[in-house]
Amino acid sequence: MKDLFTKILNKNNLYFFYHTGLILFSAVLLFIICVLTFYKPDISLLTTELKRSTEIYDVELKLASKITANKTEGVSIDDIPEHVKNAVVAIEDHRFYKHTGIDYQAIFRAVYVNMKAGKVVEGGSTITQQLIKIALLEQNRTFKRKLEEFFIAREVEKEYTKDEILEMYLNQIYFGHGAWGIKKAAQIYFGKDVNDLSLSEGAMLAAVINIPTKLDPYNHYDAALKRRNLVLSRMATNGYIDAEHAKQAKSEEIVLSHNQKGDQVKGKYPYFVDAVLTEASQKYNLEIDELLRGGYKIYTTLDQHIQQAVEEVYENDGNFPKGVTDALVQSGMVLINPKTGGINALIGGRGKHQFLGYNRATKLKASPGSTIKPLAVYTPALEEGYQLTDLLVDEKMSFGGYEPSNANGQYLGEVPLYEAIIKSLNVPTVWLMNEIGIEKSIHALERFAIPLTENDRNLSLALGGMERGVSPQDMAEAYSTFANKGKRFESHTIVKIENAQGQDVAVWNEKSTKVIEKKVADQMNRLLLGVVEYGTGKNAAVDGYEIAGKTGSVQVTIPGVKSGVKDQWFVGYTPSLVGAVWVGYDRSDKDHYLTTHSSQGTALIFQKVMSNVLENQQAESFRVESLEQLIEERKKELEKQEREQYWRDKGNELKDSWKKWWDNLLK
Repeated sequence: MKDLFTKILNKNNLYFFYHTGLILFSAVLLFIICVLTFYKPDISLLTTELKRSTEIYDVELKLASKITANKTEGVSIDDIPEHVKNAVVAIEDHRFYKHTGIDYQAIFRAVYVNMKAGKVVEGGSTITQQLIKIALLEQNRTFKRKLEEFFIAREVEKEYTKDEILEMYLNQIYFGHGAWGIKKAAQIYFGKDVNDLSLSEGAMLAAVINIPTKLDPYNHYDAALKRRNLVLSRMATNGYIDAEHAKQAKSEEIVLSHNQKGDQVKGKYPYFVDAVLTEASQKYNLEIDELLRGGYKIYTTLDQHIQQAVEEVYENDGNFPKGVTDALVQSGMVLINPKTGGINALIGGRGKHQFLGYNRATKLKASPGSTIKPLAVYTPALEEGYQLTDLLVDEKMSFGGYEPSNANGQYLGEVPLYEAIIKSLNVPTVWLMNEIGIEKSIHALERFAIPLTENDRNLSLALGGMERGVSPQDMAEAYSTFANKGKRFESHTIVKIENAQGQDVAVWNEKSTKVIEKKVADQMNRLLLGVVEYGTGKNAAVDGYEIAGKTGSVQVTIPGVKSGVKDQWFVGYTPSLVGAVWVGYDRSDKDHYLTTHSSQGTALIFQKVMSNVLENQQAESFRVESLEQLIEERKKELEKQEREQYWRDKGNELKDSWKKWWDNLLK
């Protein structure tokens, strides 16, 4: 080893390394000089709108929708208040007026901070670079793109003044909630013109730029407020305002406008498109900004026939239950192909759609009510060996202080398992969960991919009592296990995404999970077919087709309100399509609750959608026995018991009359 170091460090080798390094350095320097001299990028597109629509394709590879970033009319830099401009500069690029497009100090500081943190917590991009990225370059984080940014930034700073660059930036950047450009952002968030924005409001808009989808104050108010306060602190640190003004602005309440002006991203099937963009962003780390302007092709699981059937039903207000006031009742619905997990259709709300707003089909978190019973109680009970005819206790009782009750207030003493689920009886269900053990239920729900918290580990879970709750997507995916003979696929909308150059940037990796045995799935299908044929789900039936499913209603707990429904659910399916419908209010109070149950609401909505979807389609069968024979046997048994009771009563009456006659005779 010593000889090796000696050899390396001898005079000749040092001479060789010195000259080789000098040659390489000279070559790199020459390359940079040549690029700086001859590379003349076209930056004219900065002052024009670059519109390359992204295309959404359906499951049959047919073009279904186009989306693009159609920005609103720009605003002159002279009409933007100084405190708004300063807020953006302070948080996004505080040395904007000092550097020439590339801020080397910021780059070195970011490298140091990120190395110290062990992860990326700070970036070094300037406003000029950000403008170039959104207007001229693809957004994939590559060395080539960063190199292009470096050279283009130099040209932009030579061609345009700082105010011109800032004006272009503020008119093209995305502020979230469908707001492209600061003029539209001021209108959507505050219902104001830009020149009327207060210091606090301007700081809020500057705050949103960082991560628009996660700092949208309509959906993430606390996070946006925290970021606004950081902006104000940075403004004070950099001398744009004094500490007192910063303190006053931080204490100012942000009042959001609810007089918003429609979507800025047009296209068919808006809620489905929202779900696609959200999935692309969250699952594949693609920036929504780039997806809206980058000319992508997104191949999806959308079935236009099914989607149109859903939208047709949702356009008719008469299909939905009423609340106690005229306030619009909300709803969300998802339909999934159980054999692939592909979402064929979804709709996330009624009334006016807001781009990337609240999608109740995918983002809702509500108690599922009795629709949880097949997943949390009856499936694990069947796995433990319970039979459909086994008797369950149905009488008023307490489980360590928890006292469930049947919705109709009646108790039968004992009921067979199949009758308990068909009639959606609460007490036998809780009793059964208690018998098999809560851990069995928790394990089953985890296999069904139902999101749980530690606080859900109690017997109220049998009736849908959950800390956070579920979405229609969660429930449809879980029930797809029954339709798919015990296997579950993760629900999704995206099959593949191609960039403008035709390269795959995202591909769905299909993988199934075995949740239950086929035998158990068949038994559950038999039970849930019975719910629709004989029980609470009758209104979901479609003539000529086998429909299985389960209703669910969640009672309100509002002071002064004796009875009412907070959430209505129906989850139903055929062998090839699973749907989940939720109806209710985003927030329930004395003026916002329903007066009907799911059998009169969500079951009917499901029936109307499925009638349109299944029309002219060949009927499919689950190939399981009907419950008719069991029901008939139960009916005969009850009639026999009634007859026996009748004659017992008659015998007792006769016995009493003879006793009275004998007593009178003795007197």
